Amino acid sequence: MASPAATEQPTLIRAWEAFLAHVPTMLLIWVATAVISGVGVAIYLIVNLIVFAAAGGEDMSDAAASVALVVGQLGQLPFSILSSLVGVLFTAVPAIHYATGDTIGIEAAFQALWARPWRYLLAGVLFTVAVVIGLLLCVLPGIAVALVGPVYINKVFNTDLPVLDALRTSFQAVYRSQRGWEFVGIEILTGLVVGVVSVATCGLGALVAVPVSSFYIQNVAYHRGVLS
Repeated sequence: MASPAATEQPTLIRAWEAFLAHVPTMLLIWVATAVISGVGVAIYLIVNLIVFAAAGGEDMSDAAASVALVVGQLGQLPFSILSSLVGVLFTAVPAIHYATGDTIGIEAAFQALWARPWRYLLAGVLFTVAVVIGLLLCVLPGIAVALVGPVYINKVFNTDLPVLDALRTSFQAVYRSQRGWEFVGIEILTGLVVGVVSVATCGLGALVAVPVSSFYIQNVAYHRGVLS
């Protein structure tokens, strides 16, 4: 059962206020994601430099270059996965906030994440595969799956449904509910606004626009009956 605030009329002001209450949490999520990604990139570069030096510098063969590329990517892979796992909290924190009515502090956010990390990794892999397959099938199916993301993350974090059932019921909730297409329209419009703000500010605006939009979309999902 969602908190009473979740079903109230969504507005940008309410989303902004919710974001302000969660600034420390959102800031740490952003910093943690950036640091983890940075470490991964650094390891990739270091591995390539080591292989490059061991293979004779500029005289290294194509095979050695390929090995350096593969080994570097393998070294970076765990950090990419961890960065993606932490980054999902940008949407999960608003989802948990509206489900419980609580302000989600830093400790609570990361406790929720580490309580079931394998569930969230599996959910992420399933969603990514579904989006990629959809994109390969004339693009539009992939976009349709991607638009289910906020509802899917809410169900993955706030219910005990198996991840496959969470994806299936999320898809049904968005595209078969009475006001689901209203939700999709608002999602697309919100995404366009976030894109414009991000481009106009050389990406800096995304640091605020993305989390504010996450709070707004979760509120819209409850208000339109896509989530309950």
